[in-house]
Amino acid sequence: MKVKPDLFSRIVLRIYRGFGMVLYPFMGPFLRLRASKGKEDRKRRYERYGYPSADKPAGPIIWFHAASVGESMAVIPVIEHVNSLGISTIMTTGTVTSAKVVRQRLPRGSFHQYVPLDLKPALQRFLDHWQPDAAIFTESEIWPMTILELAQRNIPRILVNARMSDRSFKRWKNASGLAETLFENFSYVIAQSELDAERFRKLGARPVDVSGNLKVDTNALPFDEVEFNLLNSRVEGRPCWVAVSTHEGEEESVGKIHLALKKKFPNLLTIIVPRHPDRADGIVAMLRENKLKVAQRSQNESIEGQTDIYIGDTIGEMGLFLRLAKIAFVGKSLKSEGGQNPLEPAMTGTAIISGKHVKNFRDAYKNLLEAGAVRLVADEKMLAANVAYLFLNPSEREKMTKAAFKTIEEMRGALDKTNRALDSYLFPLTVKRDLEGLG
Repeated sequence: MKVKPDLFSRIVLRIYRGFGMVLYPFMGPFLRLRASKGKEDRKRRYERYGYPSADKPAGPIIWFHAASVGESMAVIPVIEHVNSLGISTIMTTGTVTSAKVVRQRLPRGSFHQYVPLDLKPALQRFLDHWQPDAAIFTESEIWPMTILELAQRNIPRILVNARMSDRSFKRWKNASGLAETLFENFSYVIAQSELDAERFRKLGARPVDVSGNLKVDTNALPFDEVEFNLLNSRVEGRPCWVAVSTHEGEEESVGKIHLALKKKFPNLLTIIVPRHPDRADGIVAMLRENKLKVAQRSQNESIEGQTDIYIGDTIGEMGLFLRLAKIAFVGKSLKSEGGQNPLEPAMTGTAIISGKHVKNFRDAYKNLLEAGAVRLVADEKMLAANVAYLFLNPSEREKMTKAAFKTIEEMRGALDKTNRALDSYLFPLTVKRDLEGLG
């Protein structure tokens, strides 16, 4: 007998919830193990069980959640808008890196907490304390128990800056009944592009609108001017390029390219900013085995005249590293698939090169490519050739950076569209605020 997809999906979700209840008592050792590897904040592990990081303020409050640093930075302007209306916000993130950056940049009056585990006891504890009037998630954060628990409490569930990668869409389509059971529980989806919007609709989400990419409406990454002047004095006069958001395998390629380019540019300096800083020690060891002279930012090692490669393995300093270089290679695109965000280097005036695997940021790359603001390469040989060409042709670098600035300006507008789309949820909360005498 064939089970109806909706019934089957509900059975799967019951199993998921039951399995979570069984696992819950054993999460302590798991979190301690992650903490020992630097993947959890040892002092704040209790927040993952839903225990609050602060007292709940009076009046309405909205829960925001973002997984990564980039998603967090993109949604902060929306949080600032909500706070300007006299509505409090609690923001959750999932990584140690994003937590450190977010706590520095959240507006005053907004709270930060690590996201609770997607397990019923942790969620109930979190929601019982904060009692959010709405929950706003970013990009592709879809946690089954979280979505269903919010729906059970009639708390609006909104997905902003929503995107759906090719791989995720294929996976969800293969579990269409489960997808519909979850996606129909979103109150509103605000997608980055028409393609993303259509994918969410096909998976059962209603209503779905398009805003554009919130990451375009952020400011250029901040940097410490004193630190910049200090490092720039050591870099000045040297050809310098940076490989940002690199993934496993790409650092080795960058090392090989450095050795090849050094024959033409003897004073070359290469900066590597790994996507996951906890991989830095292994990257340093690998590069030194290849006879490269490496300095590591987190170890306070200086850039000397003989330094080949500088490892930017600190948190929140991407803006600094990008401004030191004339050319930026954006990782997860040469050896890994999907790509990383090219908008950050576009905003800081670096000429951008990327591998061809960029489908996770399809729209951004399409716009930059059409404007002549980015170069796509197929392999190490092409990457080395393009870096060399841009070193030798400063007018081409300038042309690319100007095209990038223009493209960014043309892409802006997602923030206003998102804020307007949220008005139907925010306006009733301003009335609630006034009725409670908090306006």
